Amino acid sequence: MGRAFEFRKARKMKRWGKMAKTFSRIGKDIVMAIKDGGPDPESNSRLRAVMQNAKAANMPKDNVDRAIKKAKDKDTSNYKEVIFEGRAPHGIAVLVECATDNNNRSVANIRHCFSKKNGALGTAGSVEFMFDHTCNFRIVNDGTDPEELELELIDYGAEEVFVDDDGIIIYAPFESFGSIQKYFEDNGKEIVSSGFERIPQVLTKLTTEQREDVDKMLEMLEEDEDTQNVYHSMDETEEA
Repeated sequence: MGRAFEFRKARKMKRWGKMAKTFSRIGKDIVMAIKDGGPDPESNSRLRAVMQNAKAANMPKDNVDRAIKKAKDKDTSNYKEVIFEGRAPHGIAVLVECATDNNNRSVANIRHCFSKKNGALGTAGSVEFMFDHTCNFRIVNDGTDPEELELELIDYGAEEVFVDDDGIIIYAPFESFGSIQKYFEDNGKEIVSSGFERIPQVLTKLTTEQREDVDKMLEMLEEDEDTQNVYHSMDETEEA
């Protein structure tokens, strides 16, 4: 298995899959998708993908409807996606994706998280190059041979295909999202969820005590109201 598989396994075992902000994050994704491409899922592939994610997360219909109404009825011109970069304790690279309607608030809050936990907020481009921007899909395992599917999807940019208990997972570069989404839709493959991730190119091993230092900062960043995703270069699988 490749880096994407190991990355996903580590995230699944940690707090990433337990964040209480799931519905809030998806709600913001809906607002951003509608702002970007309109309220019709048929003509807005990004919104179509977010709606699939909402279903996969068992997000109540009322929550979805509120997010759509917010995007339609409220002026969302101030909403934008922002990336913050910096270092956690022990030199760990950290990348924070935010969706915000108040950039000044987000900058102040994220800077506070870094400084309070002995990290350092960096400038644009300071660590982003250390992460590969990828897209991913989870589709229903309908009996398709994963190896045959991988060979088929290579032409669409897929780099890794593997199976877990919940379906077949595909990883590809960020720019391949649209072509792979279209392939699945054209070929009747049911997409359970999809999204984007930033996979660190190199992981840094730390001791248990050092990992605890980093975890404290990551948890504080994740709890911020504007945070959508937090990525880092710490090896979570074993002790140095």
